[in-house]
Amino acid sequence: MTDAATAVAAWEALFRAQVSVMRRLSAEFPAGEVSLNDYDVLFTLSRAPERRLRIRDLGENLLISQPSVSRLIDRLVGRGFVAKIADPDDGRGIIVILTDAGFAAFRRAAVRHMESIVDRVGDALTDDELRQLTELCDRLRLGAASARP
Repeated sequence: MTDAATAVAAWEALFRAQVSVMRRLSAEFPAGEVSLNDYDVLFTLSRAPERRLRIRDLGENLLISQPSVSRLIDRLVGRGFVAKIADPDDGRGIIVILTDAGFAAFRRAAVRHMESIVDRVGDALTDDELRQLTELCDRLRLGAASARP
């Protein structure tokens, strides 16, 4: 059984590190063409099979709330960065598809955003520490997902 104080201290350290790094990355984000929230959607879709996801699954992977996801998707549709189609397996579902224009916008922002990530995260930890951090965060994420009601 994990000591409660140790678990809380670890959470506080993780949370405060995340907030600190995200503030810097947000301030440095190249927001000329896409916002950080736009980028989050485009990034998530770029990693999905065939660059498409059900809107429900997309929302589960984003850093914003579900009602905000629908509005954001509609704005991205209007800009031609994503398309929405009915899910052929479930008429009530919507599939969001990353367009070629959206992928190009994502790539342009990603190149500049990656430089900030390397400066803020890559320069603070060794390669071994980065691999360990990735493993630990994946375990936390998967553990939190399996604990959902």
